[in-house]
Amino acid sequence: METIDTRFVSECTTYDFKRELDRKKKNSWLKSVSAFANTNGGSLYFGVDNDGQVIGLADVQSDTEFISEAINAYLDPIPVFSINPQKGINGKIFLDLNVAAGRQTPYYVNTDGRKMAYIRSGNESIPATSHQLFNLVLKGSNMSWDSLVTTVERSKHTFTFLEREFNERSGGRWEESLLESFGLVTGDGFLTNAGLLFADACPIKQSRVYCTRWAGLDKGDTINDAEFYGNILMNLRDCKAFIKANTAVPWFKLPDYRLNLPEYSERSIEEMCVNHLIHRDYTELGAEVAINIYDDRIETTSPGGIKESSDLERVDPSATVSYRRNPVIAEVFSQLKYMEKRGSGLRKIIEATSILPTYKEDRKPFFRSSRSFFFTTILNVNYGMDRAALESFADSRRPEPEYRPEDEIIISKTYPDSSGVTQKDYPENHSITQIDYPETSRVERKAICKTAQAIVDLLVSDSRLTRADLAKRIGKTEDTVKHHLKVLQIKGIIQRIGSDRSGYWKVLLKR
Repeated sequence: METIDTRFVSECTTYDFKRELDRKKKNSWLKSVSAFANTNGGSLYFGVDNDGQVIGLADVQSDTEFISEAINAYLDPIPVFSINPQKGINGKIFLDLNVAAGRQTPYYVNTDGRKMAYIRSGNESIPATSHQLFNLVLKGSNMSWDSLVTTVERSKHTFTFLEREFNERSGGRWEESLLESFGLVTGDGFLTNAGLLFADACPIKQSRVYCTRWAGLDKGDTINDAEFYGNILMNLRDCKAFIKANTAVPWFKLPDYRLNLPEYSERSIEEMCVNHLIHRDYTELGAEVAINIYDDRIETTSPGGIKESSDLERVDPSATVSYRRNPVIAEVFSQLKYMEKRGSGLRKIIEATSILPTYKEDRKPFFRSSRSFFFTTILNVNYGMDRAALESFADSRRPEPEYRPEDEIIISKTYPDSSGVTQKDYPENHSITQIDYPETSRVERKAICKTAQAIVDLLVSDSRLTRADLAKRIGKTEDTVKHHLKVLQIKGIIQRIGSDRSGYWKVLLKR
């Protein structure tokens, strides 16, 4: 409770001022009790005027008894509350009615024959909408929308896409029993809402995603657009594909390899899409996830914010508590290794973007939220750099040639008949060098092979890919990937930062 002289700072989300206790118009302050209990708790200060001036109460004991009796008589259920007399700096006594955030929501006020539930919005207590009331009922029942059981039978739907994703990403093998373990199907064979979202032919229309590539920096002319709805995993795949098709990856030739300068990090894009698909409010009918691509940024919006105010506020990822609006959906995505259980998606978006070659601090992604919507903005790290500027950037990173025996690759793939040895006698991942054939004199410095280049391309855009991830993406064995990673490290093209488990790969750019 902050004061300046004898004044509170201002009314806000967590407390309200009442000059006096209005005994005739009880609803004028009981609605705030309901709102605090239905939201995040708060205090009502009786004896404080609208300007925050402590003016005190004439009969503190009588007012305390009346407040307690009114709450017990007109609130259903009765929230946890306490009433404490406080002394202002000026010596005047006021009452602090503190209401705890409730677990049995919704908390109704029943006065004048009307039963109403209220929520806190900024510094106001307002009636809950039907949508908000539904969510309060879910909260009070300790349930979530995605866990609600439908009347749709398991036998009516297939899950081949989920099965394929699980087999490819989880490291395990799909079994029918996993549907029940994940909370997608009940023991008696009915799908939950989450089950419908993961079904191949998902019938839930509010899973819709709108993607638009705009010409310029605002919503004017469109270059491309698409609409996706249905299976949530298919939506993720299609959203990533749309963004990839509508963003650029310029590249430049360096002595040993090709340097990609992507506008956006592949990992950041995936984290953004996953975050909005998982945590969106699916109870909000008529709203959808919207991905808008502009010349300088990508903005993604989804229904369901994390702030209590109707105004947009900046979100600090380091200070934001992870909250799973749809825990069943989140658990499946976690099993598929699309997200971590500890909820670090926002930080990952920032970290993955910061590793891009042309990143500068003013290109840091940011997040905003209101009570109704959540916004993610990822900035184009190449914006403001034309082709000549990008080429100059790449040219400034061309290293001076450095002699290394392992760089001397024999040009010919077939050697003199007298040797009887060809490239096929060696494993695909083995580079035959001058050291292997000292008698051969035709040697030169050679660019890295296609497999190594593919690895570099992937690591520039997503530095946290594992050996297993890389092997799947390029269609090679993990041993082959391990070999090329080692060669790339020896050549000074990549470097491992941090541990094998939690670190990442950095493509080195020599100045």
